[in-house]
Amino acid sequence: MNLLSATESIVQISTIICLAAISISLILLLCRIIIGPTNADRAVALDSVGMNMMGLAALMAVLIPTTKLNDVILLIGILLFIGTLAVAKYLEKGVIIDRKLD
Repeated sequence: MNLLSATESIVQISTIICLAAISISLILLLCRIIIGPTNADRAVALDSVGMNMMGLAALMAVLIPTTKLNDVILLIGILLFIGTLAVAKYLEKGVIIDRKLD
């Protein structure tokens, strides 16, 4: 067994373990979204779900040798940032878009 095949097997095993851990984390976060006592807890859980989705896409990019998933990771990050800003504004003011119809 040469060093390259040993390294590939270690990377594949550790990636599968990380996929399982992120999957368990997603299940627990979905429980927090459903059961969460306050809207702020739900917002934090949704933000964490987005970060876990980015991690899943990154791990899939390791398993499947392609560069297309890097764009997906960036897109999820941008949408996650915009969504977090919208939820924070809603929790603070009660509306997302201010309409001043004076």
